[in-house]
Amino acid sequence: MNSFPWLTVLGLVPLIGSVVVALLPKSMPLLAKQLAFAISLVVLGLVVVMALQFDGQSEFVFQFQESYDWIPAFGVTYSLGVDGIALVLIALSAVLVPITILAGWNDVEQPQSDSVGSVKGYFALILLLETMMIGVFAATDVFLFYVFFEAMLIPVYFMIGRYGGAQRSYAAMKFLIYSLVGGLFMLAAMIGLYVVTGTFNFTQILLGAGIDANTQKILFLGFFLAFAIKAPMWPFHTWLPDAAAASKPGTAVLLIGVLDKVGTFGMIRYCLPIFPAASDFYAPVIIALAVIGVFYGAFVALGQNDLKRLFAYSSMSHFGFIILGIFVFTTIGISGATVYMIAHGLSTAALFLTAGYLMQRRNGSSLLSDYSGVNKPAPVLAGFFLFAALSSLALPGLVSFVGEFMVLLGTFQRYMWVGGIATLGIVITAAYVLRVYQKSMTGAVGSGLEHIKDLTGREISALVPIAALTIFLGLYPAPVLNVINPAVNTVMVMVGATDPAPTVGLISTTSQGAQQ
Repeated sequence: MNSFPWLTVLGLVPLIGSVVVALLPKSMPLLAKQLAFAISLVVLGLVVVMALQFDGQSEFVFQFQESYDWIPAFGVTYSLGVDGIALVLIALSAVLVPITILAGWNDVEQPQSDSVGSVKGYFALILLLETMMIGVFAATDVFLFYVFFEAMLIPVYFMIGRYGGAQRSYAAMKFLIYSLVGGLFMLAAMIGLYVVTGTFNFTQILLGAGIDANTQKILFLGFFLAFAIKAPMWPFHTWLPDAAAASKPGTAVLLIGVLDKVGTFGMIRYCLPIFPAASDFYAPVIIALAVIGVFYGAFVALGQNDLKRLFAYSSMSHFGFIILGIFVFTTIGISGATVYMIAHGLSTAALFLTAGYLMQRRNGSSLLSDYSGVNKPAPVLAGFFLFAALSSLALPGLVSFVGEFMVLLGTFQRYMWVGGIATLGIVITAAYVLRVYQKSMTGAVGSGLEHIKDLTGREISALVPIAALTIFLGLYPAPVLNVINPAVNTVMVMVGATDPAPTVGLISTTSQGAQQ
């Protein structure tokens, strides 16, 4: 056990940094950007140092644990800790925040009116959001998790509502209402959980007496609905396209690349272990909704002309695969879902950032029909856009392929026909991905695009780490799998699930002898 409060420090550094950046004079926007970027790099460095001390073979469910009384009258504690799944998601957050800051260096300009936020405000909100993201993945008290789960809404609401596009007010309000409704369901279920167990501490809930199956079925729905909205899962997804379309590219990266993972993380962390009987009971319905989401998201993406909305529906399709991997209850399926979360975070960042660079060169237009032949005046931009598209397609050799392959393999182990149907979704993914690249990057150069500038050094610097991680983990996923597999095995034990035995095995020596 490590006595240093790593997780508290990780949360405090960006929180303090956010306050410092917010207190800077409005006349010093460059300093605000530089300070925010430096603080995000410090957080990344601390995460790397902490991760190197993580013991994948530890007998403890959580490492780097901290626990202090917070509201003793209700048994609420400030309890933090991480398993392998939480660790890799915190690492994903720490990687994407400095990339987002660097990529969005010029996304926000000095405001001309009070209705638009300041430069320092935008970057302060990013750091504040990083604190919330770390907290929600590290919380091991259900009440504390709920606090972070709801608190995340505040910075995102203002990042969309004050810094977004023409429909920013509508999109921000829709995002807030959907999220609050989901949070209310979880709050009701959380209160019910406390009444039944007498505690909010996750470990104590698991160690206590089991909750009867009928009660599980009721409480499970409250948590699951909140996570399904956050994920977003069909049919609870309708806030996402509007939020993505109205957001700055950097905001969309954090919203879809990290925040949406809180939904699928919550399913693994809370729904499965606390409500195993209910998880098994509702699994067929959830699997059906996940498969529908795979196809619905892909089909709608195929007909989109707005790049941001297209990527949002594409993400919805990918989340269908992730949720499918979670609820087939196989080790390789849940491990694949976790890898897919990491892969989707990286591919989403690449897509939104390259699209953002493209839109900056076309007066902010996100319409696919406004672009063609970009590979001629801007070959480097087109190259990174192709890489991002292939990553979304799950090209072999990239980490997205590893996650998708594991999810499908885990699905085939349990439900052969479901795996076969879900695999067809890959074909539609290929169709919309190739359509986007062909229409925007190939063919004759579009009017007004003849002299657009290629990527600058700063823009390339933001994309290179994403590409490097995507390729490295695609060719060598062991560093991630070695961390998450023990946590997945623990979840399988908590749920009481076992991997299906192979239906076709090797012929035994005895059988061979009998045949001879």
